[in-house]
Amino acid sequence: MIARLRKRLRPSFALDVEIVANAGITILFGPSGAGKTTVLDCIAGLVTPDEGHISLGERVLFDSAQGMNVPVPRREIGYVFQDLALFPHLTVEKNVSYGLAHAPAAQREQRAGEILKSLHVEHLRNRRPGEISGGERQRVALARTLVVNPQALLLDEPLAALDRPTRSKIMDDLRSWNESHRIPILYVTHSRDEVFALGETVTALENGHVIARGTPHEVLEAPRHETLAQLAGFENIFDGTVTALHEAQGTMTCRLGESTVELDVPLGRDGAGSPVRIGVRAGDVLLAVTRPEGLSARNVLAGRVVSLAQRDVTVVVRVDCGVMFEAYLTPGARDSLQLAPGKQVWLVIKTYSCHLLRKSGAEES
Repeated sequence: MIARLRKRLRPSFALDVEIVANAGITILFGPSGAGKTTVLDCIAGLVTPDEGHISLGERVLFDSAQGMNVPVPRREIGYVFQDLALFPHLTVEKNVSYGLAHAPAAQREQRAGEILKSLHVEHLRNRRPGEISGGERQRVALARTLVVNPQALLLDEPLAALDRPTRSKIMDDLRSWNESHRIPILYVTHSRDEVFALGETVTALENGHVIARGTPHEVLEAPRHETLAQLAGFENIFDGTVTALHEAQGTMTCRLGESTVELDVPLGRDGAGSPVRIGVRAGDVLLAVTRPEGLSARNVLAGRVVSLAQRDVTVVVRVDCGVMFEAYLTPGARDSLQLAPGKQVWLVIKTYSCHLLRKSGAEES
């Protein structure tokens, strides 16, 4: 599936993207308001682009130059909306078979039963949506979309309201279905976990433009854009200035903000005196209570603990080194290091844990 489209939604926002989705799951990733749902709506035919071209295999669904715009029912595209849009007065089975209205009754019953069984909700066929759980409603919405054998599938944050164990089980079922059908699936999510669990490729949007595309690892493990770094869990993002280049070592030194703190980071294209943005994951920051010696890591920063907060099984430690860093530890590490506010510590950060980022708003080159 290929979609090249432009759509102005308001004076301050225009969507201008090219999306390619091969057989398998392509993730649309980005902050709220980036244009992800509008892309799905244009592909489904619910919104008409101002100009562009949308094709599914050899079939052209929309072409502004030719005046072609295939109606929604003839596009053969399944769409699971964020609010699911199940009919509250119909049973699960009748919701699922709704799209098979023109098929014989026996065929409708057979196909609905097969898809309900594959998604593990066959036992709910006589209940109504208000009588089942959120995870079960999500499975029913998927079943209703898949039962008509769509040629492509659009999923708009389908698991956003569910707890992690339920999300995980539904993702397993979706992966299994995808392995046997291999149609293009465009999947919108804000969840990094879902990107890595489901995504074969990722297209990242910001402010109506594509800012990155590639594998989940390429886009989120080593992000080049500040927005992606924030969404991918880079808790430490700093303004910096390049102070020295070390070309033979493949590194450069950057001063953080107005402080005297310096970090060695991978060599970039910037010269001495250039402004940069640097991101470091909290999980990549190591703590020591005595000054470390004989390490391969180039960055060892002295500081004092400002605060500790436990979130589930993670302890978030804020350390003032002249600039504020966050580090993630286990409760066991916190206890063994006897950490407390005011305690002297040293942060250890490998050079290649420091990522150079583009400012928000920069498009993919």
